[in-house]
Amino acid sequence: MAKNIRRPSKKEMEGKETVEVFKGLDKTALDAEQFLENHAKTLIGIFVGLVLIVLGYFAFQQFYVVPRNNEATMGYLAAQKNLADGKEDLALGGKTAANPGYLGTYNEYSGTQVGKLSAYNAGLLKFKEGKFQEAYDLLDKFSSDNKTLMALKYGAMADCQSNLNRNEDALSLLDKATKASDDPYTSYYFTRKAGIFALALKKNAEAKKYFSTIDEKYQDYDNGMSDAYIEMVKYY
Repeated sequence: MAKNIRRPSKKEMEGKETVEVFKGLDKTALDAEQFLENHAKTLIGIFVGLVLIVLGYFAFQQFYVVPRNNEATMGYLAAQKNLADGKEDLALGGKTAANPGYLGTYNEYSGTQVGKLSAYNAGLLKFKEGKFQEAYDLLDKFSSDNKTLMALKYGAMADCQSNLNRNEDALSLLDKATKASDDPYTSYYFTRKAGIFALALKKNAEAKKYFSTIDEKYQDYDNGMSDAYIEMVKYY
C-alpha cells in the first residue's frame, strides 16, 4: 500500500528559499572578504594612486595654472593700455621681455585663455599692417567658448584670405562666421557680408541663399535691403 507523501506547503517552500538566499549571501560575503584579504596591498596602492592624482591636479591648478593666468593677464592689460594710447607697435610687442605686448604674451602663455586672446588681438594688428598671412596664422590660434568672438575670428580670417586672393577659402570662413554666433545681429552681419562676397564672385545661387536667409530671419536689421539684393542676383 502506497504511503501518502506529504508535499511541503507554500510557506515551507518560501522559508527554504529564504534560507538558500541567505546561504548564497553568506558565501558571497566570504568570497568578497577573501578577495579583499588577498588583494589588500594592490587595492590600497590603487586608492593611494587615485588620491595622489587628484591632489596633483589641484596642486597643478593652484601653483602653475593660476599664477600663469595672472602673469598673462598682466601682459595683456599692459598691451591693452598701449593700444588705448595709440601705441600700436608697443601693443603688438614681441620684441623685449620688458614689454611682451600681445605677441609676447601669446608666445609665453599660449596655453592660457588670456594668451589665446592675445593671439587674436595680435592678428588684428598684423592685419592692419597688411601682413595678412601672419594675421591669419595668429587668428587661427585663437579659440574661445564665446560664440560671438568665434564669429568675429572667422570673419577676420576671411578678410585675410580675401586679401591673399584665396576667395574660396574666404567665402567658406564667412559661412562659418554666419553660423558661429547666437547673437542675431552678428549672424545677420556676416550673412549679409557672405552674400555680397558671393555675389562679387558671381556665385549667384550661394548669394541668393544668404540674402534669402536674411529675408527669413533678420528683417529687423535689414530694412528690406535683402529684397534688392535678391533682385540683383537675377541680373548680375
